[in-house]
Amino acid sequence: MSLPPPIAAAVVALSLPGLAMAAPAPAPGPAPAAAEAFSLAPLPYAYEALEPVIDAQTMRIHHGKHHQAYVNNLNAAVKANPSLQGKSLEALMGEVQNHPPALRNNGGGHYNHTLFWKLMAPQGQGGAPSQALVAQIGKDFGSMEAFKEAFQAAGAQRFGSGWAWLVWTGDKLVVTSTPNQDNPLMGDAPVKGTPVIANDVWEHAYYLKYQNNRAGYLSGWWGVLNWNEANRLFETATRKGK
Repeated sequence: MSLPPPIAAAVVALSLPGLAMAAPAPAPGPAPAAAEAFSLAPLPYAYEALEPVIDAQTMRIHHGKHHQAYVNNLNAAVKANPSLQGKSLEALMGEVQNHPPALRNNGGGHYNHTLFWKLMAPQGQGGAPSQALVAQIGKDFGSMEAFKEAFQAAGAQRFGSGWAWLVWTGDKLVVTSTPNQDNPLMGDAPVKGTPVIANDVWEHAYYLKYQNNRAGYLSGWWGVLNWNEANRLFETATRKGK
């Protein structure tokens, strides 16, 4: 039986060298999603590692929900403004006064918390203040105890939500506090400098365990302060000025 001309032609084409019909190209898949500018790093210790000073449930909520929300909202703010794209978090902090509050609130939230997690360690693992840091604290505050009193007072007297800071201003250490998620890197900060120690005094940082006893949280927090990281931050900050 003879084949219809179109089918016969196709059979001949497939049987001749070099004339095989090419397979159809696959349909293009979805374009890969662009990488987010900022991401949430895992904690450098387990959620329960700071107990009994800070409980595991607080750490789970604080890191996994509060901090993650700041990261998500910061990425949305950066996507919406091309002038912010490709800049480091520190650079963005220096220009928050020129942009909508979303950058200040969420960029500050991401910077502050990233620093905060590193400035804590399980009890007995945070080391001790370096000789250089002890000497500078003695020069600027009179004693370590006087510094701790000033730092705790800054946290206790911050009305509402905010942070307590020890900051290197270029020639001395200063204790200060900031509202909300502001920090000393911001272009309009009343005290500008490099953070050496930072403590979060938002209620979500301590309320499950301490409830309205912020002073108890502040005094207990020294037990999980990572002096090794504070020493590193101080050394880096003072070296930059030389």
